[in-house]
Amino acid sequence: MKPFAIDRANGLCAALFIGFGAWFALQSLGLEIGTALRMGPGYFPLVLAIVLILLGAVILVQAVRVEGEAIGHIAWRGMLLILPAPIFFGLTVRGLGFIPSIFLTALIASFASRRMKPLTALVLSAGLTLFAFLVFSYALGLPFRRFGPWLAPGVGIVRR
Repeated sequence: MKPFAIDRANGLCAALFIGFGAWFALQSLGLEIGTALRMGPGYFPLVLAIVLILLGAVILVQAVRVEGEAIGHIAWRGMLLILPAPIFFGLTVRGLGFIPSIFLTALIASFASRRMKPLTALVLSAGLTLFAFLVFSYALGLPFRRFGPWLAPGVGIVRR
């Protein structure tokens, strides 16, 4: 009989998934859940938390069954450029507006790859911005400011 062993990387990943899923599930229970036909504000977070726990369980089973590879080098450049990009978007979307925020967010995240050339990053960011604009503005009809008050000097200032 083989001794019990667990792949450390996958085990840690499973523990994080299960832990975050349990935490979000507990937090969602403080909201009204509702039913599948009349969903309350806690329904969707609870469902996502359960999915996260299930994914963690699948990873944990895999970690027990298969020994994984050693963890290689950490891609610091990717973490430093991709992780802050959505935070940047959230902080600037009201001030800059949807179009400039999407463009700059995509531009920041695109430089996570060392192989990305500046012209390619600009074209990629412009294409993503156009696509997001068409989908969210025209296809879904969401009301949002395309360009925010930070780009229009003097707008919103009350003069006496």
